[in-house]
Amino acid sequence: MNFFFTTLFCTASFLLCAQDDLLRMLDTVSTGENKHDKVTGMFKTTKIISMQTPQTVGTGELDFRITHRFGNIGKESGGGIHLLYGWDAVADVRFSFDYGITRKLQVGFARNKKNENLDGSLKWRFLEQTLDNKVPLALCAYSMVSLTPTLKSQLYSGADTAWVNDSAKFIHRMVYTHQLVFARKFNRWLSLAITPSYTHRNYVLANINSSNGAVDENGLFSVGTGIRLKVSRSVSILADYFYIMSDYRKDNPSAPYYNPLALGIEIETGGHVFHMNLTNASGIIENYFIPSTTDTWTKGGYKFGFNISRVFQIVNKRKKDDTQ
Repeated sequence: MNFFFTTLFCTASFLLCAQDDLLRMLDTVSTGENKHDKVTGMFKTTKIISMQTPQTVGTGELDFRITHRFGNIGKESGGGIHLLYGWDAVADVRFSFDYGITRKLQVGFARNKKNENLDGSLKWRFLEQTLDNKVPLALCAYSMVSLTPTLKSQLYSGADTAWVNDSAKFIHRMVYTHQLVFARKFNRWLSLAITPSYTHRNYVLANINSSNGAVDENGLFSVGTGIRLKVSRSVSILADYFYIMSDYRKDNPSAPYYNPLALGIEIETGGHVFHMNLTNASGIIENYFIPSTTDTWTKGGYKFGFNISRVFQIVNKRKKDDTQ
């Protein structure tokens, strides 16, 4: 798995130095010959599969998204024929709403089945790749905060809670993730992204890795990398992977953790963008799948999932632009 990450990371780093002819990158030919124009069609939606893209929702638009993840397919990981290879189980479901305040700034809110998580997010796209390579990359900042409103017995499972007061109980339910998303479109069919991330959990159970003595960390650094390969006008192949930097998670014999890997297909049908994917991550949001992926592809711990995105125009674009 580390070999996969290293190979993809090195490939991206090499390609980022290449000087391609970007004039053919547009999905449709621009009528203006301005080489300072922004590159379009890098990614179709705000996420690849699990990983964020630099794409933001348009001004005055609301992106309503349903993300569904079933149970494990492999029998060794609790799936198999008696659970219809995961179809009879649900790992996570997410209903999200992302709104474009401006063309480059969006806010979001969502509810997740996993841990009953409620999350809010902010994405700011402050750098866009240009056709003349004056700006060779797209860059955005993304932050998410989630609240876990589960029962106290679930939140503190396995811990002595005599010391916990009411204010601590609320603070302990918060998890944060902050990311920078670097991305580049190399030609009409290839886009790559790299995402350094930091995730902080206000509360963790102080478990110890018996193989190296490391204690579970509140703060975790990780690096995500993702790719979009366009194979036709409406179909693309997607993949993303996160490498988690954690001594506690390294070769932990009593509580194995794995790096999240997702593979999928993207289909665009008019106003809808439809994703079908397989991943070993049971949680959908970064605040969960980065620190808590405990299934592995090698034992059939991958799940089928899908995303459906529908964008609604809430505020008239012309009217919105006139007020800015």
